[in-house]
Parts: sequence; structure tokens; C-alpha cells
Amino acid sequence: MTEAARDWFLVDDATDRAGWNPLVLAAHDYWLRIAPPGLLPGRQHMDPLDIPDLLPRIWLLDVIWPGPEFRFRLVGSRIVNRLGHDPTGERLEDASLDYEQNPSLTERYRATAEHRQPTYRLGPQRLTRTRDFEFVENIFLPMSEDGRTVDMLMALSVLVDSPD
Repeated sequence: MTEAARDWFLVDDATDRAGWNPLVLAAHDYWLRIAPPGLLPGRQHMDPLDIPDLLPRIWLLDVIWPGPEFRFRLVGSRIVNRLGHDPTGERLEDASLDYEQNPSLTERYRATAEHRQPTYRLGPQRLTRTRDFEFVENIFLPMSEDGRTVDMLMALSVLVDSPD
């Protein structure tokens, strides 16, 4: 997929976050807050009690190297309800969410893991099997047990019927 064709981007310190959904902002701020100086945060830094309002929209994916491959570790209840099934424990490619038929969907997962930077997206949903929502705004946040090698992605998604 070309740079011009994709509807997501890498997030860094210079990214203008004006207009982001407050829940997406809260997830990004939490990720920044729990990160040790100069390192990526890991699962060990997260405390679900710190983010109760975000939990229904959070999903975690294990990152398996080499590859990388991705496996759903946890999917929040709000996401499960909108998708119509719970992909927890499934590989991304096996989760019946069009990833195998549309490899460009996995490009962003790879970029987040390989660049060790968050990615942000706002746009139409691209899953042909799920038409319960029209648009998605989300952020993918790289996580690392050792602070360097990405072994998990934390994502937060806001699924809406229209962008307004």
C-alpha cells in the first residue's frame, strides 16, 4: 500500500492530536505516562484499575517474532459486541476478520511493531464481514516487556456509525 493510499500514520512527539476522540487521547496519554524513561512500556506497567473507562474498547495482541505474527490476547467487551464474536486466543489471520483476504490490513500492525511507534487511524471500517459500524478511530500502542523488543500491541478503538 502506498503512503498516499493508507489512512493511518505513525505518531511521534510532533503529532498534532487536536480532534482526536477523548478516549483515544486518554489511551495514548496513559501509554506515555506508564513508559519508563527512554523505553517502551510493557504489560507489567499496566494497571487495569487506572483505566476502567477504556477497558471495554481495549484489545491486546501478542507479537510473535520472527514475522511478526499477531495473536489476540484480550478483546474488550464493547469491541466483541460490535464484531459479533470474541477473537481472543486466535491468530490475526484466523480471526475471520478479513485479514487473510486483505493483507493491507496487517501492514499497520507490522509498522507499529517494527517502528516501535504508535499508529493512529480515523476512517471507514474495512472489514467486509462486519457492517455494524461505519467508521473507526483507533490507536495502536507498542508494548515491550524488556522496553525494547515489541512483544505486544495495546489498541483502543472507537467504533461509530458516522464520523460526526
